[in-house]
Amino acid sequence: MGYIELLFVSIGLGMDACAMAVCKGLCMNKMNWCKAFIIAIYFATFQLFMPIIGYYMGNYLTYVKQYDHIIAFILLTLLGIGMIKESFNTLDQTLDDDVSFKKMFLPSLATSIDALTVGITFSLLEVSLYPAVIIIFIVTFLLSMLGTRLGQICGAKYHAKAEFIGGVVLIIMGLKLLL
Repeated sequence: MGYIELLFVSIGLGMDACAMAVCKGLCMNKMNWCKAFIIAIYFATFQLFMPIIGYYMGNYLTYVKQYDHIIAFILLTLLGIGMIKESFNTLDQTLDDDVSFKKMFLPSLATSIDALTVGITFSLLEVSLYPAVIIIFIVTFLLSMLGTRLGQICGAKYHAKAEFIGGVVLIIMGLKLLL
């Protein structure tokens, strides 16, 4: 697999993280670059380590590929339902831009499950692992920063509607993975 193919794989993997970063950016009144950096680091780090785990598990966990879409669907749907529910909560209009491990673990995991199966594929194709995961990390990081900014721009003006749409987008992403 050449660098052009790795770049396209990286963009494909990073788009889920970008969409999730948009949702996180919706919760920011004004752009907080430190939090955007932390969000991007979470997503990119998970996207870095999941292919490594998949690569070394290789043939031992090929059955994960059969169920990765179901796991991702469940996680993304739960996150989406939570966002939709929050969009109707008119009593609490404070924005939750928390980037703690507790808030970031599940979204980071949900968006990186497909990277685990990519790692398994890398082992089967004998792809040079470390250059591949570095490219994945960089692309995911950049897409997550961009997504956070785009979400913040939309969320500052249309928070409730944007959060609702963000929740719907997460559910659609999950359905797309399931089907």
